[in-house]
Amino acid sequence: MTSLSTSFSSSRILVIGGGRGIGAALAARLRAEGADVHVSTRDGRTGLRLDLGDEASIAAALDRVGELDHVVMTGSDPHDAPVTELDRDAVVRAFDAKVIGPMLVAKHAAPLLRPGGSLLLFSGVVGWRPAPSSVVKGTTNGAVAFAVTHLAAELAPVRVNAVSPGVVDSGAWDRLGAGKPEFLARAAERTLVRRHGDLDDVVDAAVWLLGARYVTGEVVHVEGGSRLLA
Repeated sequence: MTSLSTSFSSSRILVIGGGRGIGAALAARLRAEGADVHVSTRDGRTGLRLDLGDEASIAAALDRVGELDHVVMTGSDPHDAPVTELDRDAVVRAFDAKVIGPMLVAKHAAPLLRPGGSLLLFSGVVGWRPAPSSVVKGTTNGAVAFAVTHLAAELAPVRVNAVSPGVVDSGAWDRLGAGKPEFLARAAERTLVRRHGDLDDVVDAAVWLLGARYVTGEVVHVEGGSRLLA
């Protein structure tokens, strides 16, 4: 697929949580465009360990990678439970992955970012669509939108943006087995464009934001307008 971005041939990019799904697809696209891409995972299976719930691992990973042009944070640790069944430790892990961890990444990455550099966070449509058992996921994803604006203001001229995907066939739904096609079909019906998302939809948006030098403090919604429906 033709990229929507400028050239990344001289860019050094860290993709946090790039071992699978959207992160892996984005890392592959950026490598195909010539970027020097470093991928971290919580367990270090990619050769670079970074746990968004562990500031020491964040600092160590960034120190090891060195100067960067962009940092992408795709990590998540959802806790889908009714309010009456919330587990405090699971709630904290969810906020670590989506909010606290990215703030600490910004803390340690800001001095390493080259001129024109950026941070890219990931939110999600559930932040704008309340539903039973989604209070933690919705709140953490919604908080990303506020974090982006405040980080953009504080770290300027470093750019800070976010992508907010809807239901995307990223591999995350493979666990549904034979029920996956029906789930995706229902998700498509709950959009304005009448289809579910795919990896290229999200990767295109992420790549564009990395190269969009006049865009900061923004959340790009890649969910077919589903947040606009009741």
